[in-house]
Amino acid sequence: MQNPPSHADNTAPAMAAGLTVVAISSLGDIDPNEWDALVPDAHPFLLHAFLLALEESRSVGADTGWEPLYLTARTQEGALVAALPNYVKYNSYGEYVFDHAWANGFERAGGHYYPKFLTAIPFTPVPGPRLLSREQNPQLAGAMGAALTELAQNNDISSAHINFLSDADRAVLDAQGWMIRKGVQFHWHNHGYQQFDDFLAALSSRKRKNIRKERKSLADDGVRFLQLTGDDITQQHWDKFYEFYLATIDKKWGGAYLTRGFFDRIGQHLADKILLIMAEQDGDIIAGALNFIGHDALYGRNWGCLRELPNLHFETCYYQAIDFAIRTGLSRVEAGAQGIHKVQRGYVPVITYSAHWIGHEAFSSAVQRFLEQENRLVEDEARIITQHSPYRTPDPS
Repeated sequence: MQNPPSHADNTAPAMAAGLTVVAISSLGDIDPNEWDALVPDAHPFLLHAFLLALEESRSVGADTGWEPLYLTARTQEGALVAALPNYVKYNSYGEYVFDHAWANGFERAGGHYYPKFLTAIPFTPVPGPRLLSREQNPQLAGAMGAALTELAQNNDISSAHINFLSDADRAVLDAQGWMIRKGVQFHWHNHGYQQFDDFLAALSSRKRKNIRKERKSLADDGVRFLQLTGDDITQQHWDKFYEFYLATIDKKWGGAYLTRGFFDRIGQHLADKILLIMAEQDGDIIAGALNFIGHDALYGRNWGCLRELPNLHFETCYYQAIDFAIRTGLSRVEAGAQGIHKVQRGYVPVITYSAHWIGHEAFSSAVQRFLEQENRLVEDEARIITQHSPYRTPDPS
């Protein structure tokens, strides 16, 4: 399938609920208020403005491997009541749930793994709702999951994947027979701290002293930090941050998924949901971290620097985020994918979930057997890491 389908050929599960499901190639075709009404707690990465910024900046779309194909469900009266942020994928880059080995195995056996369907937030490993519906209705959510697999079957798509699910979505898809895959992230939890020192007091003496030493080293080097939101973020700040973003990409020998235009658009439309942390030394901004502010959480996304200093990464990405969360009463900080080094800085392991449907029965059974073993290993890993918690008593989260 070189071009994504413009609509589902047969959406019987959704039609049984009195709905019409249509697949569209751009959120520009949907009223922002209509889409955002489906997003619980105005989750920043699911908002119309965020997803459309990815499109309009060409961070997704032609030649990126991410072709937008959003599923929308409307009543007979035309009201939008459910949707999926879905993409046709021609590779497995930028997903943070790795299935390259699955693709290679399927191709070696003579199959065509790509294109596949992926319901996710591009380049954003943040758990949250994916089966969007009015009032988070499980029947509507189930209809959307069924419509996605039916669309895949009708268009010879090998598989459908839904990454970083909410617990509610996981329950719906598990009941439909989707394969559930587990992963581990590291989140910081706010246990009613009034100031940063309250958090430090909860840590073991050695960990507390280490964090204070790391922070002091930057203060001694004359580094100060700016926490910028809303109108305080200027075009110059975005120019500088894009330099940091590219510097990080260069160090990792990767490709820059996000274009410069993406940052312009989120700065214009989502500034009140952004925390941009900038590190300054000798009058120069030398590093920065991009965070998004949710209803009850701070989400760390990208970071970079032009001047290497010991502990600069930890302070810019982790301690400043914790400080902001405490001051603003947020309940947690989600600092992105991977990074066991976060544990020593107060972040604890949290299980994440993805769901997978594969059309080829034998290959699906092989993946299921693999996941049964992998999920046990992930649970063991999280349990072992928790035993080495930096807190004086086990973190209750």
